[in-house]
Amino acid sequence: MSAPPSAFDRAYEELRARWPEFTEERDVATPYGPTRVHVHGPADGSPLVLLPGGSATGLVWFANAPALGRRFRVHAVDLLGDAGRTERRGTPLKGADDLTAWLDALLDGLGLTRTHLCGHSYGAWLATRYALHAPQRIDRLALVDPTQVFAGFRPGYLLRALPSVLRPSESRALLSWETGDRPLDETWQRLYALATTVPGRKLVVGGRPRAAELRMPVLVLLAGHSRTHDAAKVAAKARRSLPRAEVTILPEATHHSLPLAEPEELNDHLLRFLG
Repeated sequence: MSAPPSAFDRAYEELRARWPEFTEERDVATPYGPTRVHVHGPADGSPLVLLPGGSATGLVWFANAPALGRRFRVHAVDLLGDAGRTERRGTPLKGADDLTAWLDALLDGLGLTRTHLCGHSYGAWLATRYALHAPQRIDRLALVDPTQVFAGFRPGYLLRALPSVLRPSESRALLSWETGDRPLDETWQRLYALATTVPGRKLVVGGRPRAAELRMPVLVLLAGHSRTHDAAKVAAKARRSLPRAEVTILPEATHHSLPLAEPEELNDHLLRFLG
């Protein structure tokens, strides 16, 4: 007899139902285990891979998928080592190099020789590492309030964030503090908080990638009210590292309100950049 679904599982299924009609759920085999990908958009659309922030799951892009999926074949990924439907099985996940090897296998399994790549927060850090690892596979790279790419975290944010690793109530408190109590989707907040209860969760971290060596077109979108870092200072560092990149501050956004709160502005920037 199978175990009843956990609170996280129930929130996951509730949020999955918010995705557009005809979204396909795919479990793609990799040496590190099967990877869950939410696929939406025309079969002949240019591919776009979306990597979420930590604890957010690939479902966090539900408010962006309708607009992006009109033009692109969207592939929103549940990250290896994080909460979601991607399983760790087979090759052990030990370090950041394993994450790039996993993404190699994932793109192969999806049949994507080349793709646009977009990541938020931790997902932007991973997207940057992968674009440096396999530049021949990335057409355009979009980084949404990236962390640990151009600058580190504010110490005050880390002090608030560390307790959230252990308890759902602290994760809720972190969201409330960082967003200034901005209204966020209730189901997603519940899912984010309950990520702390998922057994075996292991987010792999590593050093800051050499972003100055990126050679594809790059878009950097920063949250003006992000409490993870100073958006103006990060923007200046991004412009120094990548003089040809497009660097924009979204004045009303916070780190954790992206990408799901008021998605139209984010969608507009992505659609224009990706062409």
